Amino acid sequence: MATSTRYALNKNKYLLDPEVDRLERLLENQPPAEDRDVLLLWLALKTGARATELLNLRKVDLNPYDRTLFIRGIKGSNDRELPLAPWLFERLREYSERPISEDNRGPLGPKGQDLFPIGYHRLRQVWDLYRPCGKKFHALRHTFAIRLYRKTKDLRLVQVALGHRNITNTMIYADYVYSQQELRKLIL
Repeated sequence: MATSTRYALNKNKYLLDPEVDRLERLLENQPPAEDRDVLLLWLALKTGARATELLNLRKVDLNPYDRTLFIRGIKGSNDRELPLAPWLFERLREYSERPISEDNRGPLGPKGQDLFPIGYHRLRQVWDLYRPCGKKFHALRHTFAIRLYRKTKDLRLVQVALGHRNITNTMIYADYVYSQQELRKLIL
């Protein structure tokens, strides 16, 4: 009989508040020439999208009426449409409207549709340049989920935002936040 091990979340798998602050300061102080890289990291932090989901974004995924971003789920995840902060949506919209560069690698990609025409390897290089600590890119997804759960205490909302089909996958965030808060109360 096979037993399944639940994924265990710990502080090495998400960014701590000082690490998020450091990353945000880095992103806020980058020149416009770095917009592609900066926008990718902002979106990861503010949407919890997986790396491949970000790299699959297209211009048509931007909804200017509602200021939302449509994310196509991968790995059996649901598609979802997430609202973006007005400042982030506006920067992303402006970036998406830039003309294609001479090397055909502009914001619209070689076929005029991809927002971020780079591969996973390049995204990892970008993360290595900006990351505030030694944690993986996927830590941005966990950071988003933990922060959303702490703010709302709404597990269903976190499930929808992450595109999880099964709430069991989302429960790691509630379990982690709850256990940390309760232990803090009892021990401190």
